[in-house]
Formats: sequence, structure tokens, C-alpha cells
Amino acid sequence: MNNIFRLYAFPGALLLLLSLAAAGAAKPDGDMALLDSLDRGMWQLRPTGGSVPTAKICLGKPESLTQIQHSSLACEQYLVRSSPNSLTVSYTCAGHGQGLTVIRKETNRIIHIQSQGIRNNAPFSFSAEGRRTGPC
Repeated sequence: MNNIFRLYAFPGALLLLLSLAAAGAAKPDGDMALLDSLDRGMWQLRPTGGSVPTAKICLGKPESLTQIQHSSLACEQYLVRSSPNSLTVSYTCAGHGQGLTVIRKETNRIIHIQSQGIRNNAPFSFSAEGRRTGPC
């Protein structure tokens, strides 16, 4: 019985710690160089799977890619993992939800985004390919 409790309690405790860490960080700590290496300009985000239409964004501030579902909000972010070609960011938007986003860079003009979380009390999950298409 005690082992069963540990089996189920550990993932919950881990999620709680990640949420508290995300809530306590004002800006992402660590190396966000992947975002700085992306070309600025107009980007097209094409969802993979599903029938959601393609979106276009002017990428002036690459940090906006980490919280697409909460784009207009000032959210607290926590850098979970960073490498030259991959970035994982957890974020919390007080009273509006939270998310976890993974960005994988193919080139400075092509990326892959996977994001999931809660927005307006409803879950979201999406994958998209981003391509730079030209100037804004």
C-alpha cells in the first residue's frame, strides 16, 4: 500500500514543484539563445494535423513563440531545458492559465512548436511548423 502511494504521489509532487518554480520566475532563467538565433520578420505557423487554419505573426519579439495561446498576456516563464536546437519553457499567466512549450529549431527560418496547457479554464494542445516568409 505504501509503495502504491509513492507511485501516485511522486508525479503529482513533481507537477506541483514545476508549477511553483514557474510561478516564482519573473523571466526565464538560463540560455534562450535559440530564440535570439531565429530570423526576424513575418512567420507562418502551420498546424500539424487537424483543420486549424494557418496563422501569420510578425516576429519582432521571439519570446512570443513560447506562449502563443496566451500571446497578449504578461506571463511568468521558467526555462525547463535548453540546447542549441531545442527549448522547453513553462509559463503561468495569473488568472488565465498556463502552458508548456517545446520549440525545436531546424534552421534559423524553420521551427517546430509543441504546446499544451490551460487557457480560459479549458485544455489546449497543438503542434505547428513555423517558417519565415519575409519581412513584416
